[in-house]
Amino acid sequence: MGSASMQLNINGQTRDLGDIDPEMPLLWALRDVVGLVGAKYGCGVAQCGACTVWVDNAPVRSCQLTVGMLTGRQITTIEGFASEDLNPVQRAWVDHDVAQCGYCQAGQIMSAMALLKRDPDPTPAAIERAMAGNLCRCGTYTRIIAAIQSAAQTLQGTAFYEVRTDDVELDESARVPS
Repeated sequence: MGSASMQLNINGQTRDLGDIDPEMPLLWALRDVVGLVGAKYGCGVAQCGACTVWVDNAPVRSCQLTVGMLTGRQITTIEGFASEDLNPVQRAWVDHDVAQCGYCQAGQIMSAMALLKRDPDPTPAAIERAMAGNLCRCGTYTRIIAAIQSAAQTLQGTAFYEVRTDDVELDESARVPS
């Protein structure tokens, strides 16, 4: 016997996911049901950051959240920031040639944007701490730090996205360390 039709708010739109198991990880619902493939499967245990999305404007690991936990919550994926123009973080990624293979980049960018909302002028050490949960197999960490610093300078005194900075009640395994 199947469950009732599941609906989630994804990138500002109510999406009907149909009759899916409420225990399905959000990552698989985003990729396989909705067709948003920016968040990637990396480790499956919330340690690599490739699956980072925002729930209620806070970065989380989508591999550890089930769709049943997210009714009434606002989910934002990297696709939610798509527009004709790159935002300052995306522009900095291009300018600093951050991506090598590109696999981890959506998660990196989602975490970087959340960091810059919390701390608009982070030190290199603060960037390293905030981004420590996002692994890059290609080792572009120096370029990531430079891109975040560049984006921070570009963003001085502006706000191009809203991020709630208070705690979100989620399973601790999905929470991104701050």
